Amino acid sequence: MIRIADADVAQVDWDEWRTPLLQFSQASGLVVSAYDIAGVRRLGPLLPTRTARFLGTSTLWQDDGPGTAVERLIVAAVAAGHDDTEELFYGMRVCSLPLWRAGVRYGVLVFGWCLRDFSSPLACEQLAALVGVPGHALWNEVRLEAPLMDARLATYRELLRTLAGSLDRQRDTIDELNRVSRTRDLFLATVSHEMRTPLSALSMRVDLLLHTMRDMPPALQASLLAMRVHVRQEAAMVEDLIDAARTLTGTMSINRVPVSLGRIVRDAVSTVEASANEKRIVFSVTPDNHGDHIELDADPRRLQQVLWNLMLNAIKFTPPGGSVGLNIAADLDGVRIRVHDSGQGIAPEDLPHVFGAFTLQSHANASGLGLGLYIARRIVELHGGTITASSEGKDKGTSFTVYLPKRKAALPPLLPV
Repeated sequence: MIRIADADVAQVDWDEWRTPLLQFSQASGLVVSAYDIAGVRRLGPLLPTRTARFLGTSTLWQDDGPGTAVERLIVAAVAAGHDDTEELFYGMRVCSLPLWRAGVRYGVLVFGWCLRDFSSPLACEQLAALVGVPGHALWNEVRLEAPLMDARLATYRELLRTLAGSLDRQRDTIDELNRVSRTRDLFLATVSHEMRTPLSALSMRVDLLLHTMRDMPPALQASLLAMRVHVRQEAAMVEDLIDAARTLTGTMSINRVPVSLGRIVRDAVSTVEASANEKRIVFSVTPDNHGDHIELDADPRRLQQVLWNLMLNAIKFTPPGGSVGLNIAADLDGVRIRVHDSGQGIAPEDLPHVFGAFTLQSHANASGLGLGLYIARRIVELHGGTITASSEGKDKGTSFTVYLPKRKAALPPLLPV
């Protein structure tokens, strides 16, 4: 029989079993213990009745007690391949149920410790002498309890089997989800890096051809220019994949330096102005100084990436002749940068999901992988800021607001007294 590895046994969270087993024990009146497959008691015994609690004061379930010895024999039998083992100990029924994880036995539930038939004072005297308690006191407890009949035991066994199966299936599902998540993250990171190298080489070759070939036929030049656009689009998507992989694995970082917000805004605007002009979109920045007077501790490249993404999205989803604006407003502690447009807007049911990974607009002018806002939110959070989205609905435009803390002014040195 296959046994689960010792390392996997150590990873089992036995505390997860405490509450459901305690509820089962109290409802059924059965004593319950949980063992790993190596025979180590991990939980219990849970003592729901007066008789069980009285026996709990004896040596019965101590590490070297006779009850513990019986339970370990049962666990050993289950580990050897036997299912639903049952033993009688001075008239008390002791049963077992194997625990499974990913098709492998990793533990055993031992339950019961209830009389099969009505006991007698003599039987109680014998058991009491074995475990070191007064016989008459044990009899006073036992004689008030009804025996555990076969039909009731069968019902309790099936209830416990259902409970254990549900918990184990839930744990298997969680383990599988974690495995899939780790595999996805590794795949995303690996593929992204593997794609970056050939795209970089292809881009360099296209640029080299465009700059070195003399008297190039117009058709060839047009094809190379189109190829350069497509390669850059693919390279941008690969960079998004790499950033997403870093976000998913928690390895994305920023390099903060003292920087003027105006410089970041101007650099971001310069990358999208051509796209706005091409669609005859009215583009505006308020105030005119682009926030030159606002100082931040920020990663200029990453923050420019955020603003570039927001503005490019606004242009992409705004029809020709529309408007896109960027507004900057500072207060004592921070700065709000609002990018708004007159475009197609976002439906109320879609708003909560706009910052999710691989979230794509369903409209005809949507393109890319749907990672830009997901990455932007992580970059803003790394700066200690927030990013929010709002829209009044379809064809009523969209607004994204980034809040960033301002650079803290250095305190003047203390003068000697």
